[in-house]
Amino acid sequence: MTKSHVDAPVHGDEPAADVRTSDVEVPVDTVGGYLRASVVRIRGGETGVLPVVGGLVLVSVLFQSLNSHFLTSGNLVNLLVQAAVFSLLAMGEVFALLLGEIDLSIGFVAGLSAVVMSELARPTVGWPWWAAIGAALVVSAVIGLVQGTLITRIGLPSFVVTLAGLLFWQGVMLWILGSGGSILIQDNTINDLASGTLTEAAGWGVMLVVVLVFAVLTWRRDAHRRSSGLVAPPPALTIAKIGGALVGGVALVLLTNADRGILVPVYGMPWVLLLVFAVLAVWTYVLGRRRFGLYVYAIGGNAEAARRAGIHLPRVRTLAFMCVSLTAGVGGVVYASRLRSISTALDGGTLVLYSVAAAVIGGTSLFGGRGKALHGVLGGIVIAAIDNGMGLLGFSAAAKYVVTALVLLVAVTIDAVARRNRPDGT
Repeated sequence: MTKSHVDAPVHGDEPAADVRTSDVEVPVDTVGGYLRASVVRIRGGETGVLPVVGGLVLVSVLFQSLNSHFLTSGNLVNLLVQAAVFSLLAMGEVFALLLGEIDLSIGFVAGLSAVVMSELARPTVGWPWWAAIGAALVVSAVIGLVQGTLITRIGLPSFVVTLAGLLFWQGVMLWILGSGGSILIQDNTINDLASGTLTEAAGWGVMLVVVLVFAVLTWRRDAHRRSSGLVAPPPALTIAKIGGALVGGVALVLLTNADRGILVPVYGMPWVLLLVFAVLAVWTYVLGRRRFGLYVYAIGGNAEAARRAGIHLPRVRTLAFMCVSLTAGVGGVVYASRLRSISTALDGGTLVLYSVAAAVIGGTSLFGGRGKALHGVLGGIVIAAIDNGMGLLGFSAAAKYVVTALVLLVAVTIDAVARRNRPDGT
């Protein structure tokens, strides 16, 4: 019978990985034993996504009780689309936070990406949509390379470098926009990234494919861990997890396929949700299954120990900052697509604050070494839910900022308390 000492998660595995927070052995071969081991792990500070999911449920119940329109299909789909930019930027910021660093420039990196794409997609320039987007993402990645090199090779603080980047890239963006101050996007494909939808049948098809892939990968991973003598959910829980994914997928498709139009029928899964999911899947794989991701966690957990283990710190950290900027570039593309334009009105400072807030609210630690791409998505949804719900209630922007700040403070407090409860203090 497999037993667990319930330690802190091995990065890249599911939260129930083999870890030690107690000297009491807990059998995990049965459903009850595995759940008891999970409870021990949670009591040891490994709360995972429970706080943010609980907070999201609480926010939803509160706003629905105050305005019955909050949980309608139209508003929920609009909320998810609204959360897309926050979630993308937060997923990028997760890479910096995992290292115990921060990137303050991503708001205007996103803005510059949007400007580059919009400029190249002008009818007078004539670049196809895919080339314009590709060029914007290349520019974003190069920005991350430059800033990461300054931080890792010269040894400058990430706070200073990215703060300078915030100012510098804002200036470059304003210079490109010039006296006109804005660029109207006329390419239909680019505009459809945020406003386009799949057909009802396509939505079902995509959902079934995604759930099938998830089911195969999850079953194979858990079976491999069990056969290797590692802690893994019993088969019944693995099946339950797959069933939960199917139920969630069906609920999402039913939600998005419902007619949410006011004057004309509008239905179908928004393209942007698939884009966010694709980025989430890629970064989850990179952080959880690739050597680079494991190195990022190792450096964030203990940089000196990682160096002694032979990890090339400058290279890994530079690549991580490239991932931050690349993801910010994707967020900028979505931002411009949603507005069908880009202008000097872009508030990159607010975007970066929201991105950090979303990552932390979602469950990423400010102290480094703990976090997942999923945390950025969940945090982005919470930020959007607060903004959306308070907007329905007629609150001002000032009130939204105050409430978001309080939620962020609660999230950081939970992280700090959980960190103290862990036996290793990390």
